[in-house]
Amino acid sequence: MDIKYMKRALELAKGGKGYTNPNPLVGSVIVKNNKIIGQGYHKAYGGAHAEIHAFHDAKEDVTGATMYVTLEPCSHYGKTPPCAHAIVEKGIKKVIIAMKDPNPLVSGKGIEILKNNGIEVISGVLEKEARILNEIFVKYITTKLPFCILKTAMTLDGKIATSIGDSKWISNESSRKVVHKMRHQVSGIMVGIGTVLADDPLLTTRLDDMEGTNPTRIIVDTHGRIPLDALVLKDCKNIKAIIATTNLADAKKMKALQERGAEIIITPLKENLVDLSYLMDALGKKKIDSILLEGGATLNYSALKENIVDKIISFIAPKIIGGIDAKTPIGGQGFQYMKDAILLKDMKVSTIHDDLMIEAYIRKEA
Repeated sequence: MDIKYMKRALELAKGGKGYTNPNPLVGSVIVKNNKIIGQGYHKAYGGAHAEIHAFHDAKEDVTGATMYVTLEPCSHYGKTPPCAHAIVEKGIKKVIIAMKDPNPLVSGKGIEILKNNGIEVISGVLEKEARILNEIFVKYITTKLPFCILKTAMTLDGKIATSIGDSKWISNESSRKVVHKMRHQVSGIMVGIGTVLADDPLLTTRLDDMEGTNPTRIIVDTHGRIPLDALVLKDCKNIKAIIATTNLADAKKMKALQERGAEIIITPLKENLVDLSYLMDALGKKKIDSILLEGGATLNYSALKENIVDKIISFIAPKIIGGIDAKTPIGGQGFQYMKDAILLKDMKVSTIHDDLMIEAYIRKEA
């Protein structure tokens, strides 16, 4: 029964995707006499937490009930009062938690408050599932660096465009809708200047069934070549745009970009390119907790080489285009020896109509 109710709490937590960043996704269920009497989830950053929504939803007195929550109840005053204190005040008898708060400054303190007030606490129920759900939060709260997802779409023979650069469309319409849902769920979307010059993309979220949130648009542009009329610079007041560049860029051009509402991050040069590690640190300080990297082959290689990628999502279409000059998802110099290859783990394969979608994590050295 604990697994059943925790699964429900995890499902509820998903409702906050795209709205809670940089806060975690949390769901809560209150059970009394073997039935759910209240449930809720963290709906938006700065808003009430899951436990409070569950209390508000309760159909009867919660005294003596059991609460299931996907993340350890908070113990500190932030945007809202501590949920651990509210649980004590409401007379909850038992709290079952999927995972402890990964924040080293608060981890275990919420549980301590509950136990000190006579509440039975069980933790670790569906912990693995809870950690996957909050993989963005776990990395960001422990490192202050964005969780980076490298997304690619390629043909069965590993091409992201034809030899003349035609790439519309490799993946099917359903796969592209999935990508827009990914955009809705992250804080930032990143491309290289080559993608901007070739495709002039908007980099916004477009969903048919809901109004999606637009991530901050981040353009990696070492020499400041972005045109002043590029679509990613439209409506910067409402949809942020950041140009990541270096001192190789023209100062007057940078000022003109700022006048259009774009933010400028100047990084040190690293091998005559934007220093991506420096950039990740700067973006983390701006509370950008996650990035969908939709770069071209050059930026993808640089991101992998600099070890900023955490997860890869690759769409593979049942198409073959061939061509020795047709680009592959990862360009650059590549790795000369197999011993230096990027290793992946926890690979999951699914289908989206006739496309394959492969998800995997970068195997980081301990």
